[in-house]
Order: sequence, then structure tokens, then C-alpha cells
Amino acid sequence: MPRNPLDVVAVVHRRVCTFEFGIVVELFGLPRPEFDAWYRFRVAGVERGPMPATGGVSVEVPYTLKALDTAGTIVIPGWGSTETEVPEALVRTLRRAHEDGARLASVCSGAFVLAAAGLLNGRRAATHWKYADDLARRFPDVEFDADVLYVDDGNVITSAGSAAGIDMCLHLVRRDFGSATANQVARRLVVPPHREGGQQQFVETPVAPSDEHALSAVLEAVRSSLDQDHTVEGMAKLAGMSLRSFARRFRATTGSTPHRWLQAERARRAQLLLETTELSMEAVAERAGFSDAQILRLHFKRIVGTTPSRYRSGFRERVDG
Repeated sequence: MPRNPLDVVAVVHRRVCTFEFGIVVELFGLPRPEFDAWYRFRVAGVERGPMPATGGVSVEVPYTLKALDTAGTIVIPGWGSTETEVPEALVRTLRRAHEDGARLASVCSGAFVLAAAGLLNGRRAATHWKYADDLARRFPDVEFDADVLYVDDGNVITSAGSAAGIDMCLHLVRRDFGSATANQVARRLVVPPHREGGQQQFVETPVAPSDEHALSAVLEAVRSSLDQDHTVEGMAKLAGMSLRSFARRFRATTGSTPHRWLQAERARRAQLLLETTELSMEAVAERAGFSDAQILRLHFKRIVGTTPSRYRSGFRERVDG
């Protein structure tokens, strides 16, 4: 019987990262009566009972690793220390779940657990920048990327530290329920509805408040008129900056180039239209700001990972199922 991705189990161990665990609980464990369907959430560990967490608090663990035998999504919300050995029982259970089709995700140092289980070999993976060099030395078969918020590799998803876990979890909500639902959850959390996984974890040079305000106005103006023809030159002019200064400030603020950001925003708009309307592909392309359906398909497949038609049919199957 196929595993249901809406059946989520968070795996915790001693000294579990409290903030990262809280993110997972908030996104998957909090009741959402405003939606017709939501996740079933459980907390499991090698041991049951109170588990010490960072910050002098404890987490109640009611389930053993047996819960992973049926879970469709397994999340490792950080690991107390990358020097703490991953129990062999957990390694075996994760490998078995992965082979059986479970979706695995990690936040921050949780990537250490997936790497120790051999589930990241040959893959690109995200983790907190402070762990990246150490993990790269210990697991040379994994391509750790310290410059991104999260990496979606299909059935294995990894994220950088702390708040990047929110971005990754919202990304999973978007995969499971669509953009409209993910946006509604983000609004309740008072966080941006979407930050592209490839954005940088941090920037070295702070952006001046005046520049940041100007860029925010530009981003909102472009988002509200994606069907219009926007150029980087026009965006720079709207911000009152030279082209070079605008490109530099844009990258420092968003971690992306203006062109890449614009294409990603248009792809997200197309996602929403595919989920909520019966518009033809040509009409979706026009409203999202792509010149035609072929260009929509090209960028959509690169950004979302599938074609617009497959995304629409897959979304309907998830909703109807």
C-alpha cells in the first residue's frame, strides 16, 4: 500500500533543536480546521517519554520508531550535535522507509542524520552553513551546499538552519496542497509566502534601509502586474537606482538576480492559476507574464520541476483523492 505523504512523523533524539522542532510542529501538527484535509502528525524516537531539548525544556515522545514504518513524510528537525552518533536502529528504519517510498526531510543539522544513513549519497543537500564544511569532509559522497535555503531532490528535501526550515515546510505544503493553501498558512505565520530554495542563507553586507524600502516597493509593484512587460532596466528606474547599483542591492536583499526572481514569481503565479482556474495554457501564460505557452512550459519545468499540464493534473488528483 502506498505511503500517504500527509502522514508526517517528526523524529527527535536527546538535545533535539527546540526551535526547529517547533517549526515542524507548527507547520504539520497544528490543527487547521479551515481546510478540508490536513496532515496527521506524530512524534517518534528511539526512546519514548520525555526527551531533553535545547534551552532547558523537554519534548514528550509518545511513539517509537515503529511509527516510521507507515509514515509518508519523515522529518528530522535538527540533531543535538553532529558529534552524537546516529543510533543504528534509526539508520535501519530510515533506510527501510526510504526504500518503501517515504519522503524524507531534514532541517539544519538534521542533514547529518540522513547523511549518516547514506541517504544523501550522490545528492546535493542543504544544511546550516556552520556545519557544511565538517559534513562535507565526513561525507564526501554528498554535495553539501551552504549557500541555499533548501534543496528539493524529489523524495529527499533538506534545508538550512532555523528559519529556513519554515521555507522548506511551506514548500512541502505547497507541493501537497497547492499555492493558495501555502499562502494562507504563511499569512497565519506572518512570513513571506514563498522564498525560492536557491536564495542565499545570509549576506555579508547589510542593505541600507532606504534601499531596502525602495526595493520592497519595486517587488510589490512587479508582483501586482506580472502580466506586463518588466525589464531590469525598468525596475532599476522605478527604484531610483543605476542599473549596477540595483542589481547589486537586489542580489544582497533577495539572494537572487532580478531576472531569476521575476521568472520564479511568474512560475508561482502560473501555479496558482493552474490550481484555481480552467484557463487554457495560453491564457495562463499570458496572465503570468510569459510570452506564450511554450515559454511558460520551459520556465515552469525548470523552476517547479514538472510541466504545467502535469502539475495541474497532479494537483487535481491530490485534491480529489
